[in-house]
Amino acid sequence: MSKIVVAAAQIRSTPDLDDNLRQALDAITLAAQRGARIVVLPEATSTSFAINPAKGAQPLDGPFASAIRQAAAAAGVTVIVGLFEPAADGRVHNTLLVTGPGVEASYRKVHLFDAFDTVESDTVAAGAGFVVVDIEGVKVGLATCYDVRFAAQFTALGRMGAEVIALPASWADGPGKVEQWQLLTRARAADAQAYLVAAGQAHQESPKPLGVGHSAVIDPVGRVVSRLGPGPDVLVQEIELDRVAQTRAQIPILSWEEENDG
Repeated sequence: MSKIVVAAAQIRSTPDLDDNLRQALDAITLAAQRGARIVVLPEATSTSFAINPAKGAQPLDGPFASAIRQAAAAAGVTVIVGLFEPAADGRVHNTLLVTGPGVEASYRKVHLFDAFDTVESDTVAAGAGFVVVDIEGVKVGLATCYDVRFAAQFTALGRMGAEVIALPASWADGPGKVEQWQLLTRARAADAQAYLVAAGQAHQESPKPLGVGHSAVIDPVGRVVSRLGPGPDVLVQEIELDRVAQTRAQIPILSWEEENDG
């Protein structure tokens, strides 16, 4: 049976890039020591949404990304981490960097959080296109936070062959938001018929909390395999990749859509 160990690192980002980098490096080291091969950190790991993301934006060869790249190489793991990179129009891209031995890729968030009295598109430029990357022979799809409300992205990633989907998030707290996070992550795993590694920002006591925690690993039928609480922590979980093919054979929704598309 094909298996891999994944980790969701639930940190609490601040406006301080140096502090955030320290938290990220500590989480990568801990996850690697516990056997993880893929380490997923939250959206906005480099700098929190408490400030304009342009203030912390750096290119993918900048100091923050370079330090993550070096840590991944030293630990021998692949890291998926949320950061901000400058966009051509003066805004930023909300980007996931994927880096590790023999792996280098990125995904720019497609669906921007223009909801709940927040307009992410004021400061963030949307990306275009979905991404699946090969990590140690495992097909890993990428999505970010608000993307989870769009089922079609996850179905598309499943049809692109994703066996695991990494979902970094900074899921702002509010009435019913924990329940929405739990419902949507389970539903999207079932839509894609893939494992979902949801890594959220830890909850913080503030007037506008930028995370709820509750990071989780969810299986291809939407069952929660393991989940964290609200505070900072690192979840490490072995997953059985054969479950993906088994689920898709037993409940052939992705192949039905391919055969009946259009």
